Amino acid sequence: MAMEHRTTAPAPGLRWTFAHRRGALRIESLVVLAGLVVAMSLSSPVFLNVANIFNVVLATSTIGILALGATYVIGSAGIDLSVGSIMAFAGVIGALLVKTLGLPWWCAIPGCLAAGLLAGWINGIVITYGKIPAFVVTLGMMGVARGVALLITEGQAIYGLPAPLLFLGQGRPFGIPMPAIVFVVAAVLLHLLLAYTRFGRHTLVIGDNERGARAMGVPVRRLRIKIYMLSGLMAGLAGLLTMARVNAGDPTAGMNFELAAITAAIIGGTNLFGGRATVFGTVIGALIMGVLQNGLNLLAIPTFWQQISIGIVLVAAVWVDQLAQKDKE
Repeated sequence: MAMEHRTTAPAPGLRWTFAHRRGALRIESLVVLAGLVVAMSLSSPVFLNVANIFNVVLATSTIGILALGATYVIGSAGIDLSVGSIMAFAGVIGALLVKTLGLPWWCAIPGCLAAGLLAGWINGIVITYGKIPAFVVTLGMMGVARGVALLITEGQAIYGLPAPLLFLGQGRPFGIPMPAIVFVVAAVLLHLLLAYTRFGRHTLVIGDNERGARAMGVPVRRLRIKIYMLSGLMAGLAGLLTMARVNAGDPTAGMNFELAAITAAIIGGTNLFGGRATVFGTVIGALIMGVLQNGLNLLAIPTFWQQISIGIVLVAAVWVDQLAQKDKE
C-alpha cells in the first residue's frame, strides 16, 4: 500500500506535464514580436532593409542556439549561467586547433562541439553528484571557461581561419545566412526531441516533479547530466558559428549572452521554475531579443541601456508568466 501511495501521489502534476509536453506558442510572444517590428520600422527607416534583416537574423541565430539549450535546462528546473563563456571557450579551441596547431579546417567543428560537451558534462557531474546548486556551479563555470579561454590565448583573439571554415559563418546558400540555416535545423531537431521522445518527456517531468519522476523510475541523475551536456553542445555550436562569422577565436565573445538566452527562452513560454518548455516559443523569444537589440543599435542607444532593457524584459517576462499561472489556478 505504501508503494501505491508513493507512485500515485504525483499523478496530477505528471498528467499536466505529459499533456503539455509539446508546448504551445504563447500568443503574447507573437504580439510582442509584431509590435516590436512595427515600432522599430516606424523609428528607423533602415530597419526593414534586406541587409538589416540579415543582421537581425544573424544576431538571432547565435542567441537562439544558446536559448535552445537553455530551454531544456530551464524546463528541467535548472539554470545555466555559463553558456556565454563556454561559447567563447569553444570558439578559441576550434581556432587553436586549425590555426595554431595546423590541423585540417574540419577539425574545428568536432573541436568546438567537444569543448562545449566537456564543459556541459562537468556542469552536470558537479551539480548531480556534488549536490551543489546549479546557479553556483554554472556561475563558477562562467569564470573558469572564460578564464581558460583568456589564458590559452593570452587575451588575444586568434585570427585568420581557413576559407572552408568561414563558410559556416559567412556563407549564404540561396541568399540565406548559414548560421540562420543551422539555427532552424537545430530548432526543428530539438523540438522533435522535446515533444516526441522519452528524453524530452522526462526532461519536463523532472522539472515539474522530480520526486514523482524518481518514483516512476526516471534516471534523474543521468538525465540531468545529459541535459547540461546538451546545453554545452549548443554553446559549442554557437561558438563555432561565431568563430566562423568573425574569422577569429575570440576569448571575449559571448559576454552577457547567457542573460539574453535565458530571457529568450522565458519569453517564449518556458517556465523559469521548470515543467513547461517549448522550442518554437524559444525561437520567437530569440527573434524578440534580436529585433530589440538591433533596433536599439539603429537608434544609437548606448550599450549599457541595452543591458538594462534586457534585464527589464527578463523580469517582466517572469512576472507575466507567474500572473498567467495564477489565473489558471
